Amino acid sequence: MTAGRTSADMAAPDPAAGSPAGTGPTRDTGWVGFLTGRVTAWVVLALMVLLSGAVFAFAGADASSEAPDTLPTEAESAMVAQIQSEFPDSGSVPAVLVVTRSDGGELGPPGLAAAAAAGERMSEVVGIPAQGPIPSEDGAAALVLVPVEADLISGDEGRDLVADMRAAATEGLDDPMTAQLTGGPAFAADTAAAFEGADFRLLAATALVVAVLLIVTYRSPVLWLVPLVIIGVADRVAALLVGLIGEAAGLGVDASTSGIVSVLVFGAGTNYALLLVSRYREELRRTKDRRGALRAAYRGAMPAILASNITVVLALLTLLLADLPNYRTLGASAAVGLLVAVVFALVALPAALAVCGRGLFWPFIPRPGSGKQAGGGRHSRHAEHALDTGRTPDGFDEEVPPGIWGRIAAQVVRRPVVVLVSCVLLLAVLALGLIGTRVGLSQTEQFRTASESAAGLDSAAEHFPAGVTDPVTIVTRTGTEEQIVQVVQGVDGVVSATPSGRSETGWSRVNVVLDAAPATDRSEDGVNALRTAVDTVPGSEALVGGSVAQAVDTSEGNVRDFTLIAPLILLVVFVILIVVLRSLVAPLLIMTATTLSAVAALGLGTFVTTHVLGFPGLDVAVPLYSFLFLVALGVDYSIFLTIRAREEAATHSTREAMVRAVALTGGVITSAGIVLAAVFVVLGVLPLIVLTQVGVIVALGVLLDTFVVRTLVVPSLFTLVGDKVWWPGNPRRTTLAGHDPHDPRELEDAHA
Repeated sequence: MTAGRTSADMAAPDPAAGSPAGTGPTRDTGWVGFLTGRVTAWVVLALMVLLSGAVFAFAGADASSEAPDTLPTEAESAMVAQIQSEFPDSGSVPAVLVVTRSDGGELGPPGLAAAAAAGERMSEVVGIPAQGPIPSEDGAAALVLVPVEADLISGDEGRDLVADMRAAATEGLDDPMTAQLTGGPAFAADTAAAFEGADFRLLAATALVVAVLLIVTYRSPVLWLVPLVIIGVADRVAALLVGLIGEAAGLGVDASTSGIVSVLVFGAGTNYALLLVSRYREELRRTKDRRGALRAAYRGAMPAILASNITVVLALLTLLLADLPNYRTLGASAAVGLLVAVVFALVALPAALAVCGRGLFWPFIPRPGSGKQAGGGRHSRHAEHALDTGRTPDGFDEEVPPGIWGRIAAQVVRRPVVVLVSCVLLLAVLALGLIGTRVGLSQTEQFRTASESAAGLDSAAEHFPAGVTDPVTIVTRTGTEEQIVQVVQGVDGVVSATPSGRSETGWSRVNVVLDAAPATDRSEDGVNALRTAVDTVPGSEALVGGSVAQAVDTSEGNVRDFTLIAPLILLVVFVILIVVLRSLVAPLLIMTATTLSAVAALGLGTFVTTHVLGFPGLDVAVPLYSFLFLVALGVDYSIFLTIRAREEAATHSTREAMVRAVALTGGVITSAGIVLAAVFVVLGVLPLIVLTQVGVIVALGVLLDTFVVRTLVVPSLFTLVGDKVWWPGNPRRTTLAGHDPHDPRELEDAHA
């Protein structure tokens, strides 16, 4: 009967469970036994605490707040920045004060005098004379340029300096005069202010989300604390190690990078914990030996956890081949974070579970015979029906495990063509959200929080040529600058071109004002036109740079990196799937489904962020970030499912094995997907639009993988292909020792 184990079974030794640590001839003396032993588990925990404490003491602080370089040194705008460091005024960056009237009227002589006085007061703060005021053609605005030492821009000192400059500028202004400080120093200060406290908010929000979801999943007021504390410590250790490694390797790790790493550590670490604890609870329902149950659970969950971790880590490491340094920084940092997460999940967590008793699961303490299949529940009714009719209600030769996931899987494999076609059409429709999407955000569009620097740029753009506060910089060999000016003035969109200094190394500089706002299609066209024009001046060696040109080079770099990295990610994941599943056909099916899901998630997420949240477009970094996480993380759930399906295929047809696999893993994979999606949404706590967009897109993609790809697409594909899906391998050639998919105890997974 399938209603439960017989008394003889209960009395017989359980080969899957092992023996209590330290007793009997079957004592496990290997690594797993060391992790779960009565004494050695405490030793493992003590060692993990000591190692974590050493990292805390040695590192002393989180990752640095210095932003990573966004361009490779060979980019034209990067070369311009390097050459500009040779100019006498290279040590200063202008802050721009925009003076207007709140009623929109002309400034007149009193207004210009007030602007000049504001510039003098700011000059006293920075110790460098101001330039201006420069009136607009309509007379309703004026600009005052105040040079600020470049070394003072970043950090708390820069924020304090900008605050003092703003206070000095507004000190003597009477209504209706208004003054807004913008430019490089102001943007740096406002960015730092926007991120102030963001690390704590992100950590607190992430921990809260994980805690709530763990409580709901485990239905225990105690159990959730163990994985949460371990994952929280892992996150802090990862943050400190990332900072140390970044400093040693010369990688600037800013708040956005450390935020993504923290989300990955919490999300992946929680998924690992869910898998291990779910398997542990399953084993506790089979045996009274809790340490033996933990050993069996560890062996059962470890392959899926390692496969998941290796997949994501190797996918992240492909970013080391990117041209843009910020991608390389994220790849190295996130890989370190995930390696720390898997070490804590596979070392600290099992040791902590071994130290704690079975009562950790209170009030729903799993004991032998406590599963829903015992005592003549629905499982028994299914079994009785099978005995009476020879088949289950769902039409299978083997009994479908109880629970909603088994019933869904049974319906899917009965109509695989209908399900597959419907899902493909749905995913294709979602992908249409990418059509017509603008890619690229201006400097003022990159933050969700309002700032004076962004408002100042907008005010200046109303009264001056759009590019006046952010001119394009051309460096050319001294003696050719006049030719450059003549050529440049004939370029469409150029308002003015003015020589602005020479270096002692034979370079001259020309500032060019465009009529287009930065980071727009027209400004990018203007930069490309300027580069074409200056190439016609013989002997000039002219290069076009400045922040507008940097945006162009960054956009082009993103395109190059996406076309290189995206195929590499797919290749890495495909190879790992081949190794894990020992098949060529199954990985092809999974990769096809995952790729289609990723494109659909990009389309859906783009529609949500632009039409629902109201963002003006996608940041240039969003496509690569999103594709990386969607493929590497999304394929995890298919890995969890197909690894179990391969186990079941040892004694079942592929069709039945897939139904059982969906039923037995449905609860834990769904919980893991919801946790990971929720954690990525928490990225919206940070003020950057790019992080909000990545969080929304990846969260939606994870949910698509959890509820559509894993539940519907993969089972229907495997059903249609049949047993050939495992070619050239054959799961039936080997049967795992101590594992019997027909054993009714396996049905407990459906309720885990």
